[in-house]
Amino acid sequence: MSPLPDPAAALAIFGSLVLLAAILFWPERGIVPRLRRLVELSERVRLEDAVKHLFNSAAAGRTASVDSLAGAVGVSRDRTVEVARELTRLGLARLEGEVIALTEAGRAHALRVIRTHRIWERYLADRTGVGAAEWHALADRLEHKASADEVDRLAASMGDPVYDPHGDPIPTASGVLPPARGLPLSAVAAGASARVVHIEDEPGQVYRSLRAAGVNVGCLVRLDRVDPAGLHLLADGRPVVIDSLAALNLVVELVEEDDTEEGLERLDAIRPGEEAIVVRLGAQIHGAQRRRLLDLGIVPGTVVRAELSSLSGDPVAYRIRGAVIALRRAQADDIVVRRRPRKEAA
Repeated sequence: MSPLPDPAAALAIFGSLVLLAAILFWPERGIVPRLRRLVELSERVRLEDAVKHLFNSAAAGRTASVDSLAGAVGVSRDRTVEVARELTRLGLARLEGEVIALTEAGRAHALRVIRTHRIWERYLADRTGVGAAEWHALADRLEHKASADEVDRLAASMGDPVYDPHGDPIPTASGVLPPARGLPLSAVAAGASARVVHIEDEPGQVYRSLRAAGVNVGCLVRLDRVDPAGLHLLADGRPVVIDSLAALNLVVELVEEDDTEEGLERLDAIRPGEEAIVVRLGAQIHGAQRRRLLDLGIVPGTVVRAELSSLSGDPVAYRIRGAVIALRRAQADDIVVRRRPRKEAA
């Protein structure tokens, strides 16, 4: 006669099985639903990255192929063929041999993805402390996780911006792409002044080097000369030398002679006892730091007087609208000003 099972042990085993089933299959939070969502998200990411690549290739006048798509999506050639076939099945692309092109539906889908990406970049630049070097990669991840309604609400909260922080046009909710602006810096004659309206953010190393040199969207540049060392520019009053590769990443708009803003300097150059008028905040100041400076009254037209510097020379105290605040030299170096003549200051 076999012994009866221990009720406590049986209950423990049953409870363990129930707990395991809950861990595995609990709606939304279980391991299996989470894995399913990850797989679905991976598929969505591949398809959306694919339509973006096809759109960008067409915009640049290039033919997209299975090989180019494999590089953009980051999977094997065989897997890319499956992606291309899935795009065709969904009516987003058509195959002509190895050439892949978007359909009208595919172009509309690509514009929605691009809109989401650029709205996120605008948000990261304006509303967060995320560094400029991280905007693109972070937006690449976020663009696949937001619905169209969420993106529209995010855009509305920022006043429906037309351009992202790099100067790229943001497609509207209805799929209209604003026109690109400007001409390449290479088309500007020596001695001419122009305003930077777009900086290509890839390759990342070139983009970072331009920002480090103080060349940003919105800054005024004057091309002095070109020699073997590179292009010699005056960028918001600061001499800068960039190479021809970096120049390819810059798009500018020519400005009229009376809009050249001669005599621009950085606030860091103003010594104690001297005054300057704020022209603008440099484009490299963004997010929370930009809002703080604006809240302190550092806005165009404000008179700033350098009062005194610390023993180490950093920070420096400035009088702004009756209040004295301390700014690090790195911060003052990003504030574009025009020196106020001493007799005028007096």
